[in-house]
Amino acid sequence: MRGNDVLVSVGLPVRNAADRLERVIGSVLAQDHEHIRLVVSDNASTDDTEELCRELARSDRRILYHRQTENVGILNNFITVMRLAEGDLFRWVGDDDWLAPHCVSRMVDVFARDERLLLVTSQTAYTGPDGVTESAEYVGTGLTSDDPVDRFAEMLRMLNESHLLIDPLYGMVRRDRVVAIARRNMLREDEVFAAKLALAGPWAHVPEVLGHRHWKHERMPEIARRLDVPPWQAHFASVLQCVEMLRWLSATRLTAEQRRRARRAVYGWYARRQWRTTAHRGRKLIQMASGALTPRPGAGH
Repeated sequence: MRGNDVLVSVGLPVRNAADRLERVIGSVLAQDHEHIRLVVSDNASTDDTEELCRELARSDRRILYHRQTENVGILNNFITVMRLAEGDLFRWVGDDDWLAPHCVSRMVDVFARDERLLLVTSQTAYTGPDGVTESAEYVGTGLTSDDPVDRFAEMLRMLNESHLLIDPLYGMVRRDRVVAIARRNMLREDEVFAAKLALAGPWAHVPEVLGHRHWKHERMPEIARRLDVPPWQAHFASVLQCVEMLRWLSATRLTAEQRRRARRAVYGWYARRQWRTTAHRGRKLIQMASGALTPRPGAGH
């Protein structure tokens, strides 16, 4: 693979985002990597998204615009942009993200140095709802291992750490190998998919901020509504995630010993996730009790 000769497709799934699309599209088209293809899949938007995208596509031949005739759901729209893409390498981008001008070229260079790699991630800057932007550096090495269970266990460890450290869904992947990985519409599907990617091949990481994303915390019932999954799943998200990962391990080509190790890693991840959830609820109860016991100013007079 020769770096600058490689065609890279960037996939932009979108719905009703006309007010924020120009910035992200501009950042993709401004990449210093020469061979770029931007694939936009419009999930039946009802605002001015279609008009804006068609106008931009007419002005730049690197843009491929596709419109869904009906709302196919968030996950299916993500899958669509990858299936419509061209070239060996692919990266998703969100409709309120932006990429550094050298994001694509830096990642392509890493792929060019190691043919084993399935995925290359980078450090990302996140802006929260409070307007504060922060990032964190990932320094682990487990994801580079040739042992799929080492990578899988490292990814599960990361799922119980800060979201700031690494985001494989917005890394760059070898498209033909990743498009074949089956996905299921469910809560925390992004985490399940990350674990599947870890099993599928070695990763590399660029310890440099190459992109920006907006981050907001949403309650599980709200996420369930947006994904159009049954509301009851919000109460069993971790259990269903555990079941899906164990099901995938049964379908993955592993030795018996590797499968045992991988299952132990899932059980360990689940136990830590439950402990964190219980501890968080305990802290909230203590805060609520403390607030109830604290006298209000002027009370008792």
